[in-house]
Amino acid sequence: MSKRIAIQGIEGSFHQEAARNYYGKDVEVICCSAFKEVLKIAGNTRESDGGVMAIENSIAGSILPNYSLLLKSNLQIIGEVYLQINQQLLANPGVSLDDIREVHSHHMAIQQSLDFLDKFNWKMVEREDTASSAKHVQKHKSKHIAAIASKLAAEIYDLEILVPNIHTLKKNYTRFLVLQNEDIPADISNANKASVVFHTDHNKGSLVKVLTKISDRNINLSKLQSMPLAGTDFKYMFHADMEFEDIKQFNEVIKAMKSSTQMLKILGVYKNGKKRLNHS
Repeated sequence: MSKRIAIQGIEGSFHQEAARNYYGKDVEVICCSAFKEVLKIAGNTRESDGGVMAIENSIAGSILPNYSLLLKSNLQIIGEVYLQINQQLLANPGVSLDDIREVHSHHMAIQQSLDFLDKFNWKMVEREDTASSAKHVQKHKSKHIAAIASKLAAEIYDLEILVPNIHTLKKNYTRFLVLQNEDIPADISNANKASVVFHTDHNKGSLVKVLTKISDRNINLSKLQSMPLAGTDFKYMFHADMEFEDIKQFNEVIKAMKSSTQMLKILGVYKNGKKRLNHS
């Protein structure tokens, strides 16, 4: 039985591609207009089996609001997907480059493809996301409009890829978190990564003490993200991603960190994702 997974955006989005990467092509996606809605539906076991949410990009950086949404949710991280973001120039069948007058896409996709786009005198039209741009091109059947979107969007909306891989930077990855209700036991038998959030008493050297405890136990701190601590004057909490070889290492470091933190919450223990080159 296929999973029902909440995603941000419509069919053909990179979120759907990430969900397929993790769950397989048979995954059923529940399309949501906002990340807040994704987490609400993902946490309701009657509506879905979980969700997939973007958390950072190798060019644009962290999506800070999503860290706050996750912390307030009833979800746990059970996996991650590193998806290479490949942008394609899409148009209706039979359209040539000479026919195009406008190109529609999300502003980030346009920015990522400027080296290619600057070769043409096309009007750039910003839309809410790449997949909706592809859907718009299909709906209007115009030979003068193209979209920048994914290969999956081309397949779903019956568009042709006029020019593949028009993005300038070829090593552009988005990291997606795979989420499910925290009351459902997660399989951690092959886990080698964990995400936690904590804050200290904010005294001098308090953060260094925590980081030393992590380092002393031979755990790789792959990410440390600061976030404002609500209701305080410029105090911060920290989201930490830790990689380890044995779950015992992680359990030991959590025990050690408790004495140096005022709040410590485990967001998920899971198998780390791999960056897969995708030239399609």
